[in-house]
Amino acid sequence: IVRGGDLGVTGHIGWYVPKYWADKHPDVTDWKNLNKYAEELKTAESGGKGQLMDGSPSYVTNDVALVKNLDLDYKVVFAGSEAAQITQIQQFAKEKKPFLSYWYQPQWLFNEVPMVEVKLPEYTDECAAKDPADIDCAYPTTPLQKFLNADFVERGGDAASFLKKFQWSERDQNEVSEMIAQQRLTPEEAAKRWIDRHPDVWKKWLDKG
Repeated sequence: IVRGGDLGVTGHIGWYVPKYWADKHPDVTDWKNLNKYAEELKTAESGGKGQLMDGSPSYVTNDVALVKNLDLDYKVVFAGSEAAQITQIQQFAKEKKPFLSYWYQPQWLFNEVPMVEVKLPEYTDECAAKDPADIDCAYPTTPLQKFLNADFVERGGDAASFLKKFQWSERDQNEVSEMIAQQRLTPEEAAKRWIDRHPDVWKKWLDKG
């Protein structure tokens, strides 16, 4: 196995608020100001505290520890599943209500509901190595890499060259995944539509220079 280069996409988990709310309250994107907005983010499920929405209780997250260790007046509330979390975010957005949610990039929902990340204390390897109950920093950021079979790289010709040059952005990936997840296109239909829209991106992948 050999490296095939950067995919162009960066994977990241974080806490997000809707852009329509952050535009009105730009300081909410700093965790130090979250308690100021706890009252606005209360729900029937959050027990008098602000709500931090997570998806499934089966997800391994640092959110309960972060709320405790950063002394935030919030309660982690589980939607039950990613699908339920998406539905709740869509409903909040439809009503232009504020929300704070665990979410990740790349994910097609950003195309439908633009969100802004809340800056948590900077991630460090030392922080990540702590006992999970003591975590008090942001989640890591992971630039996604391509890996190819070494023999294929040597003998794969144009196909191998194409895969090594293939590179797109989170926005590109979100666009295609939204077409499949929301617009119910087949992967082939979504690919065709994306190709028709973005020749400036994919033609570089075919360059034999």
